[in-house]
Amino acid sequence: MGAEAEVVCPQSIPVLDVLSISQVDVNSPDKISDSSLHSPVLQFVPSIRSGSFADIGPRRFMEDEHIRIDDLSVHLGSVFRYPKPSAFYGVFDGHGGPDAAVYVKRNLMRFFFDDASFPQASEVDELFLEKAENSIRKAFLLADLALADDCRISSSSGTTALTALVLGSLLMVANAGDCRAVLCRKGEAIDMSKDHRPIYPLERRRVEELGGYVDDGYLNGVLSLSRALGDWDMKLPKGSSSPLIADPEFQQIILTEDDEFLVIGCDGIWDVMSSQQAVGIVRRGLRRHDDPEQCARDLIMEALRLNTFDNLTAIVVCFAPSLEQLREQSTPRQPKFRCRLSSGALCSLRNLLDGNDNH
Repeated sequence: MGAEAEVVCPQSIPVLDVLSISQVDVNSPDKISDSSLHSPVLQFVPSIRSGSFADIGPRRFMEDEHIRIDDLSVHLGSVFRYPKPSAFYGVFDGHGGPDAAVYVKRNLMRFFFDDASFPQASEVDELFLEKAENSIRKAFLLADLALADDCRISSSSGTTALTALVLGSLLMVANAGDCRAVLCRKGEAIDMSKDHRPIYPLERRRVEELGGYVDDGYLNGVLSLSRALGDWDMKLPKGSSSPLIADPEFQQIILTEDDEFLVIGCDGIWDVMSSQQAVGIVRRGLRRHDDPEQCARDLIMEALRLNTFDNLTAIVVCFAPSLEQLREQSTPRQPKFRCRLSSGALCSLRNLLDGNDNH
């Protein structure tokens, strides 16, 4: 069964904000240089709209959850102050039952913007970036610890977590697990996250340094992930060094007018197609019907056609205005003319009309 996003805030077209950030080298999206933060270049400001779709796939149970908020300021209220536009997205791929993914989805906004004290500012600068990254990391770890403390959640239940935050022209992605975020820049797929699997060299080295092992691609012979929230049966006792961690990795980039959209998807998609293939499907769909939700559905239908074995969730976030918005912006308004006549002119006009009536 397909399902739409459960958390959607109304879309608004923001007033242009000028941010003192310049374009970042697309080949190194995980680092914004200090000099770029102070460059007085007028920035591209995205016009956010998104769509999502989820499907149980061939599995017996649905363990995926997701969050889609196109206007963070409306969702959080006027008390919070962020660069505009502000948007927030997340995909949570559960395992060992849906409990961990459901819990994280329901509580993540509190972990992010209340408990972790996410910084507030009207512009993005170097200090804000540092505080934002620290706050997001804290939110992931708070969510992980909360799963350990909640007795209603099985210690064998866990979830991946990938979040994407748009603040003005800044895109910041945090990931723990094997969901993936992919940016489309002029048709080219740019991975905005790294899959955390124990078979990959860097993760395998970290796992083994912490006393774990990889057996047939599985961490300690049990889990195909090397980072996740929950799974406390593999992390106990609390406070000990575990090869399975909830610490996210970050990548960030300054969006430009060349950036078309972001695809966020669970591993059921990436098991059967490459990042570039997914970008191609979405790009063709947007050219045909300009509907990000239909594009998310198309992506999942293609993964099913390719015989994926997992639950499926996809979010498509567009950074350019819709065709309808562009038409409205390009249609010139008809000027309104008002003419005010003096009393003498009105009298002359009345006499003229009366004279015409007599004829």
